[in-house]
Amino acid sequence: MSEMVIEAKTENLHKVLQFVDEQLESLDCPMKVQMQVDIAVEEIFVNIAHYAYKPGVGSATIRTEVHEDPLSIELIFIDGGVPYDPLAKEDPDVSLPADQRQIGGLGIFMVKKSMDSVEYEYKDGHNILRIKKNFQ
Repeated sequence: MSEMVIEAKTENLHKVLQFVDEQLESLDCPMKVQMQVDIAVEEIFVNIAHYAYKPGVGSATIRTEVHEDPLSIELIFIDGGVPYDPLAKEDPDVSLPADQRQIGGLGIFMVKKSMDSVEYEYKDGHNILRIKKNFQ
């Protein structure tokens, strides 16, 4: 397990991606999987930065855990911001034209579709979002 604690500010996104990519590259992660993970990481971290502590700033913890059989990576995002379950919102109707869709929700929808599992819990005053991606 590796862990990073960082101020939840959009300016720190590149540091978070670098941390995650170092983990992925050390595992010889396929480039397609790395790109999918990077998009998910960006979506989740930027949401924490924009909404978790508004109007203030707090920290975010990003943990990576490697699992065997099948080889996969699990990323755990933890923040002490306002309780928010991004999985509780109904998925957007992507069959509608863009101008007829409700605003919001597309990013987490993409995360749910591209990861092998996505789980949320609120525990001990913290939002905990887990995403897992197999290296298949």
